[in-house]
Amino acid sequence: MATPVGALAALAVVDLWVAACVLAGLPALGFVLRAFARDTGASVGAYQKTQAEIASRLLEAMEGAATINAAGTRARERARVLAPLDRLAAQGRHMWVLHGRALARSGVLVPLLTLAATAVGGLRLASGALSVGELLAVIRYAQLTAGIGGAASLLGAVVRGREARNRTLALARVSALVHGTRRLPPAGRGDLELRGVRVVRDGRQVLRADGVRVPGGATAAVVGRSGAGKSVLAAVAGRLVDPDEGQVLLDGVRLDRLTRDALRTEVGYAFERPAPAGGTVAEMVATGPRRVSPEQVREACRAAGADGFVRRLPHGYDTPLAAAPLSGGEHQRLGLARAFAHAGRLLILDDATSGLDTATEHEVDRALRRSVRPGTRLVVAHRPSVAARADLVIWLEEGEVRAVAPHGDLWELAGYRAVFAAGPAGAGQAPPDGATNRPAPEGARR
Repeated sequence: MATPVGALAALAVVDLWVAACVLAGLPALGFVLRAFARDTGASVGAYQKTQAEIASRLLEAMEGAATINAAGTRARERARVLAPLDRLAAQGRHMWVLHGRALARSGVLVPLLTLAATAVGGLRLASGALSVGELLAVIRYAQLTAGIGGAASLLGAVVRGREARNRTLALARVSALVHGTRRLPPAGRGDLELRGVRVVRDGRQVLRADGVRVPGGATAAVVGRSGAGKSVLAAVAGRLVDPDEGQVLLDGVRLDRLTRDALRTEVGYAFERPAPAGGTVAEMVATGPRRVSPEQVREACRAAGADGFVRRLPHGYDTPLAAAPLSGGEHQRLGLARAFAHAGRLLILDDATSGLDTATEHEVDRALRRSVRPGTRLVVAHRPSVAARADLVIWLEEGEVRAVAPHGDLWELAGYRAVFAAGPAGAGQAPPDGATNRPAPEGARR
């Protein structure tokens, strides 16, 4: 910026009229750069997020390369890692379109601005106010001043840095949860209720759930398209975040009034990409709010379908995690085992079975019902088979709870089938058992 500003000052010293002409045209260049910075910010943020998604998947695959090679699943892992690549390419093209548009506009405005300064200088020369040497000087200074239009490339770098900084600062902006003094009633079974819950992000409502109730001991599948608010509902239900409005109750007690120990002992989580603790495999599974015996660790691993590959490790359950060649799916099973070992009244599985094949997923579901401590289960589901095995389905659309009903009842609705890309009835995927000739519930028609 020093060169354009200095040139404008020198231009004002030589001739105020030419300087005023150039100054009058600079807002148009500023408008172009401002529009570029505004439009490219969101594009850069989305591009960086997709880059991070690919990088995390690649890191998982590299850590479990030996297991992937032995299992012969290289093609599947490659497809999984590169799945977001088309999205990344589209986002990259959009970024370059914005960049090229800004350069093209500034490339037109800069010559026009120089031409206008030359015309004014020529008139001043004709009137005798400028000499030929001064005219050459003002033309050159005008060109240097208009060089501010070439700042689009530098501005793009600033925008990329700003978006990266915003992403890393997002964690710092998360406010600490304040815990209460109450505990759950001893006889409760895990009744979960959301009353008037509303979550707003960046001025936009991302979740609204009122009158949603999951009876104690039931399994509820959270279903919806990408961006419908499934993970937000899971986070609110387990009090990883507080809603902006409304209340979440477990066995009649508001979650924000529970002590920290009561909350984390009775509400458990399993994620798509669990963060492994240090130490051995057994220590990773045992880490949590409850004291877990070695036998309970093995039982939890068997329930999660992890016992087989853990026993094949160099030192079995005593293998250090850093030395265990595990794939992303195997890490996911260990995360499930840890959640099973510490299961309380409410267990939330946020996409925690996405890396499992259908058969293993079915075994995990059976274990949830038979081998794991009884309680309420909230499962973020992407497959119709998961929703079909659940007692209830919480169907989300654009952040709103569309219906709460059994999967078989909801399957009668074309909009619900479309969530699983099943299309209209008869499009190659049969409805679940008992779903035919059954009227949709009143709640599902809302």
